[in-house]
Amino acid sequence: MQIFYLINILLDILPNLKILSESYTMTNIILCGGSGTRLWPISRALMPKQFIKLFNNESLFQLTLKRNLATCENYLVVSNAEQYFLATDQIDDLESLMQGKKNQFLLEPIGRNTAPAIALACLALDKEEIVLVTPSDHLIKDEDAYADVIKQATHLALNNNLVTFGITPEFAETGFGYIEANGEDVQSFQEKPDKETAKKYLEAGNYYWNSGMFCFKAGVFLEELEKYAPEIYNASLQAHINIGGNSSVMRILHEDMNAIPEDSIDYAVMEQSDRVKVVASSIGWSDLGSFDALANEYDKDTNGNTIDEQLIAMNSKDNFVYSSDRMITLADVDDLIVVDTPDALLVSRKGSSQKIKDIVQELKGRESELHHIHLTAHRPWGTYTILEESQNYKIKRIVVKPGKRLSLQKHYHRSEHWIVVSGTAVVIIGESKTLVKANESTYIPMGEMHRLENPGKIDVVLIEAQVGNYLGEDDIVRVEDDYRRI
Repeated sequence: MQIFYLINILLDILPNLKILSESYTMTNIILCGGSGTRLWPISRALMPKQFIKLFNNESLFQLTLKRNLATCENYLVVSNAEQYFLATDQIDDLESLMQGKKNQFLLEPIGRNTAPAIALACLALDKEEIVLVTPSDHLIKDEDAYADVIKQATHLALNNNLVTFGITPEFAETGFGYIEANGEDVQSFQEKPDKETAKKYLEAGNYYWNSGMFCFKAGVFLEELEKYAPEIYNASLQAHINIGGNSSVMRILHEDMNAIPEDSIDYAVMEQSDRVKVVASSIGWSDLGSFDALANEYDKDTNGNTIDEQLIAMNSKDNFVYSSDRMITLADVDDLIVVDTPDALLVSRKGSSQKIKDIVQELKGRESELHHIHLTAHRPWGTYTILEESQNYKIKRIVVKPGKRLSLQKHYHRSEHWIVVSGTAVVIIGESKTLVKANESTYIPMGEMHRLENPGKIDVVLIEAQVGNYLGEDDIVRVEDDYRRI
């Protein structure tokens, strides 16, 4: 009897042993979408929170890369064209860690939500590839526990399941969707609840926060997408067929992206498929979706105020303060959020930071650029910082990295003066080509074709003075561009 008992046990575990012994590769699909509204004014549309170096001079995007180094051989970053250059710069900062890893980019001209983004990424991979889909803007503090849940998810994915990660709830949160589970089986997906419903979920013990992270075979996801959302699948397939660019940078055509129906992976597939499993995860997770959430991740003094050399707090407690470079002083105030940047100041009560979205909408209504861009803007060739701006002039500090150059361009509404502060620049104006060195200047008349490049080994730093009746950034007519922004 004991022999038959052992045989039955072996018959049960042998298939799993086979799966675990199979060789496989894993690709981390990193979703870099986001409009930069929830942590305004730190984040902006052109510098969303995943690229801001909030923790020990590292960004959430970089932390995402680092935590998946042990399990993922390849990375596929899904972003828009503007964020592509931010991402490549931050990957370069981790060059010593990223050696031997394959990095690919899928660039979307417009966002169509997570189902199309993940579909386009999976279409670029082998069908048997295991993919780990992660947002780029989440914080995970318990990386040992994270490694364990990735192993569990991989095992389930090798069995042709679609795996989602359910975060064990710590309190009755109304800002997240929930997953109802029976062990590893998903019973239902629930929308963001009200406070009373969230309390019931917490008491029930089998509801989890929906993390937005997934693990599955690329081919299995595409099969389920074709089954439950054929319009998205077919339009994504056509967009994939028409992709331009090389294998490391895949650019979706605007008309193809626009033709894909917009939907989330939850609605399109996860809530309909019978292949869905959930891995319960206690990994110190936060989506950092508000300043209230961010405040929990910063060290505090004995009065509950953020520890910051730029802060003086008198008779004040439980305040979150984020300063760029100015001294901030508080007196007789409690429970405030104070966020200071060079061009905008936010003051809010704790618990009210969700209203920041409304502030951003008001800025858009006023046609302000403050929701869109910082005073310092990152470009593929370097950066520019607006030093002063008035009705008919604007002054910038421009930094061009070695080996980079601006587009060949002209302006219809302004002329420009360039004064080189350091480095050596090659300047093309019309038919002339001139070497401009430190403490030398040049003038670009309105309507004249021009370009600047840095042929040297150090940054070119210059001061640009614009003069004209219209000084908007959209007064740029590009004729040639190394970065395909025409």
